[in-house]
Amino acid sequence: MNKRESHEQYMARRTAEEKILASDKQVGGNHYKDCAIQPIDFIMANDFGFCEGNIIKYTTRHKKKGEGKKDLEKVIHYAQLLIEKKYGEK
Repeated sequence: MNKRESHEQYMARRTAEEKILASDKQVGGNHYKDCAIQPIDFIMANDFGFCEGNIIKYTTRHKKKGEGKKDLEKVIHYAQLLIEKKYGEK
């Protein structure tokens, strides 16, 4: 027989789940979990912009996520975008 949880049990479970911070979980893998400093914490603490944040993110994960060379190509692309947008260079 399949026992269903009561409404009270459901609400207690949901309340417990909601107490988990977004920064304590990762959606779509675990390639940041072993970092001494989470990339998002480093990015936010240093007030980096979008391009800088992506450079840090892709640099951090290139060895762990399995994207390797592709992630490093993204680092180069975001650096080129940053140079173009911030410094007006092509």
